[in-house]
Amino acid sequence: MKKIPLMLMAVTGSVMAEPETKTFKASDGTEVLYRQAAPAGLENGKKYPLVLFLHGSGARGNDNKAQLKHGVNAIFKNAGKIGEPTFLIAPQCPQGIWWTNIDNGAKRDANQKPITLLDAVLELTEDTAKNQPIDPERIYITGLSMGGFGTWAALAKKPDLFAAAIPICGGGDPKTAETFKHVPIRIFHGTDDTVVKPDGSQKMFDALKQAGSKAELTLYPGVAHNSWTQTYANEEVIRWLFNQTKSK
Repeated sequence: MKKIPLMLMAVTGSVMAEPETKTFKASDGTEVLYRQAAPAGLENGKKYPLVLFLHGSGARGNDNKAQLKHGVNAIFKNAGKIGEPTFLIAPQCPQGIWWTNIDNGAKRDANQKPITLLDAVLELTEDTAKNQPIDPERIYITGLSMGGFGTWAALAKKPDLFAAAIPICGGGDPKTAETFKHVPIRIFHGTDDTVVKPDGSQKMFDALKQAGSKAELTLYPGVAHNSWTQTYANEEVIRWLFNQTKSK
């Protein structure tokens, strides 16, 4: 079994200890296991950005660890390079459920019980923003694969919470695009992805453009499902994310 890294690169360039293990209970009783990372050495009176990271289906479980495997280290590494100390929360989705009922643009099961986990995660995000020194103008969301679907669903549920979004190799309901057309969004997908076909991203992009959005779509030629690797490793992409504010 491949060992999951438990150390993150802090934004100061030094090694940050393992993100804090936490549990959040939403107002409806839904429990969320999550990790919270914070900047090294908080400055009095300073407000920091917050990134909500949604993992893919392979990281589901209840160990409150597997969700750190992909993406998180790269986000912190590039945040350090560009001098952006940041908070990050990474919730974990239990086995057997998803961030959203929507997958590849279709409902998994018309009779499926509504998934409340994403609502709880959004409540967690708002609670973190309230109780930590977070800049409300700089709350971001990103996710990969199943988390890409979750990112689109979260935008539809809370279109005014996020200053920007990076959904990777996911998809959503194009009918919701009008709701969050004002949010800066950069979409990434591999052209050779057979796990989640790029149509999901293309349809969301087309719907956003029709709604008047300035969203951008990047399709990586010849890349399969792991399009998140080069996306999160790209310093320019992370710089773009942290440059977005609601006031812009």
